[in-house]
Amino acid sequence: MARILIVEARFYSHLNDMLIAGAKAVIEGGGHECEVITVPGALEVPSAIALAVESGQYDGFVAIGVVIRGETYHFEIVAGESARAIMALTMDGIAIGNGILTLENEEQAIVRADPAQSDKGGEAAKAALALLDLQTRFAV
Repeated sequence: MARILIVEARFYSHLNDMLIAGAKAVIEGGGHECEVITVPGALEVPSAIALAVESGQYDGFVAIGVVIRGETYHFEIVAGESARAIMALTMDGIAIGNGILTLENEEQAIVRADPAQSDKGGEAAKAALALLDLQTRFAV
């Protein structure tokens, strides 16, 4: 049984609730435990994961959040930098499923977040669990 930490950028609560529901269903459905913590935005998710790794309490992580394009360049920075930082952590061998959605509008977000539709939260949890399986396979 693995312990998974879901790190949520709580900006669009109604969308995040769907993403978290999908992630929890996959994690708990696989017989694993999970906990959810909240950070202010997508840029803080990688930092929170890095801090949690240091604690040694978790086997894997799921990053959850929604970034919707606005009228400024801020979207590109948040979307790109959060993804880059998560990827850097995975390259250090940390099992992270990235469920931070980057979208043009809320309609796209609803389709992707809803567990009954695209279930991107569930997909992110599946990715984290798949990486945990690989860690076990390649452990020396």
